[in-house]
Amino acid sequence: EVQLVESGGGLVQPGGSLRLSCAASGFTFSDYAMSWVRQAPGKGLEWVSGINSGGGYASYADTVKGRFTISRDKAKNTLYLQMSSLKPGDTAVYSCVKHFYGSIWLEYWGQGTQVTVSS
Repeated sequence: EVQLVESGGGLVQPGGSLRLSCAASGFTFSDYAMSWVRQAPGKGLEWVSGINSGGGYASYADTVKGRFTISRDKAKNTLYLQMSSLKPGDTAVYSCVKHFYGSIWLEYWGQGTQVTVSS
């Protein structure tokens, strides 16, 4: 059974930083591309960042480019999202997502972790 468990969310002031983690199990983590998505209150789902199976290629939404960094640790079966220079507009539930094998399409979501940026 695929499991994706996010952690690391919380309340942070504007300009602050957080690192989100996603512990993956139930599949061969290193074989799959992964992404982070977010959903703000009253808004639709927004793709934030993605990384290929080997970890050598990452991409970002324009809204977070230059502020967020995605990475993965094969030995720990964990996906990360380092977030810095946080803005109130970054407030959302952040979820990690497993892609279909060899695909850009998203297959399986975790439950998410809340990030609130507020003074």
